[in-house]
Amino acid sequence: MKDKLTFQYDREADILYINTLNPYPEQESEELDDEIVARFNPTTGEIENLEILFFSTRLLRKESFSLPISAELHQVYSD
Repeated sequence: MKDKLTFQYDREADILYINTLNPYPEQESEELDDEIVARFNPTTGEIENLEILFFSTRLLRKESFSLPISAELHQVYSD
């Protein structure tokens, strides 16, 4: 995974995008679970982007939701 994650919310489509880089046409996509779409690097199979559909309705639910992926988070220091 790249050093930084970017988050973008499309209010009209109600999708939260979590990106390690900008999406590109060659990426493969697959719905992982509960309307969460992953976009994969076609060569390595690494997840590069996530799309969380119906994001605002998830926030209104009483229960929390989790992503069906694992991650290691590290602070990035700028030089």
